[in-house]
Amino acid sequence: QVQLVESGGDLVQPGGSLRLSCAASGTTLAYYAIGWFRQAPGKKREGIACINSGNGPALYVDSVKGRFAISRDHEKNLVYLQMNSLKGEDTATYYCATDWTEECSSWYDHVTTDTFYDVDSWGKGTLVTVSD
Repeated sequence: QVQLVESGGDLVQPGGSLRLSCAASGTTLAYYAIGWFRQAPGKKREGIACINSGNGPALYVDSVKGRFAISRDHEKNLVYLQMNSLKGEDTATYYCATDWTEECSSWYDHVTTDTFYDVDSWGKGTLVTVSD
């Protein structure tokens, strides 16, 4: 079973920046839409960004739009989440995931209508803490 692995989480001050990475072995991430999710303590996991396969466009929820950017490095088989202007409410465990489709349509449906996002399994995530 292919597993996506997140890394890059850290403690950062408000207003700071951080870049998260999503890696996978045994598959080529460029073939699939990759979503980023986060779960704050005591809250439900939420989708925040998704990038279509290849060099396709990205989608963002309003709470991160303009501050976060999702991108790919095809050579390294990685997907990044660049996070700028971080706020305390961004504190959460961050996950990347895919339902092995090429487009973010199912991610979008999940975010807007709470439909089930079919992930084989979730990784351990990476913790981002935004605090003084």
